[in-house]
Amino acid sequence: MEIIVRQIIPEDSKEITMLSDQLGYSLSVEQTLQNINAVMKNKDLDAFVAVDKNKVIGWIGVRNAIQIESPPYSEINGLVVDENYRGNGIGKMLIEKAIQWSKEKGNVKLRLRCNVKRTETHLFYLHLGFRETKEQKVFEIKI
Repeated sequence: MEIIVRQIIPEDSKEITMLSDQLGYSLSVEQTLQNINAVMKNKDLDAFVAVDKNKVIGWIGVRNAIQIESPPYSEINGLVVDENYRGNGIGKMLIEKAIQWSKEKGNVKLRLRCNVKRTETHLFYLHLGFRETKEQKVFEIKI
């Protein structure tokens, strides 16, 4: 297995849609394509894919976060590795790419949020050096 990590491109939309579905995020390929195009046009957002033999097997999204109450930081806003490839260091490769991107943006902190139900994923992040800083609830309203 020879994995490369590269910039996301619109042609990845079908495989990205299937990967996202593995974690329960069901979008149409058309919506995924719209989202990829929006990310590519925004200087504060980026996304990368892990590829094995021309097949996208993972992706990561990252953003430059600017908030009133804290210094700028980067945040991973999506990370999926194909269930058939997990445990092979691909998630780590994608996070390393996000760290590199974050440094290029001048940030000294990389943050992420993870569903409380994904306890195995929590262990993965802790193993990579992340530390848990708080728990929170997410609220939303349809508008």
